Amino acid sequence: MTEAQIYGICGAGLVGIGLYGAILGRSALRRLLAFNLMGSGVFLVFGAIARRGGIVDGTLSDPVPQALVITGLVVAFAATALAVALLIRLAAVDREEAPPSAEPGSADAPSVATTPSAGSPSAGTSP
Repeated sequence: MTEAQIYGICGAGLVGIGLYGAILGRSALRRLLAFNLMGSGVFLVFGAIARRGGIVDGTLSDPVPQALVITGLVVAFAATALAVALLIRLAAVDREEAPPSAEPGSADAPSVATTPSAGSPSAGTSP
């Protein structure tokens, strides 16, 4: 097994694990990490293909796919940073809109007005 084949198999494994996480991930952050894992697997497979093509031609590696992979990594990093910033903002908005959890006896707890019952002597009627 050649070096390029090992990289290709590892990249395919990363894509598979990322796909599994993207489908079954419960939170948005886990799905984001799964998509990043899939992207890393694609970059690894693409790099393995570039390496394999370079070996056939007698050179070490083809520089065009390497440049594309580096550009893809930069774009993926920027997209991930934007997605994390949006997730942080979404969590902050959710916290602002959530009703406060009032504990009994605290200042935030709603006060319950007690009214005297009709049969009690303090109901305001004379006997």
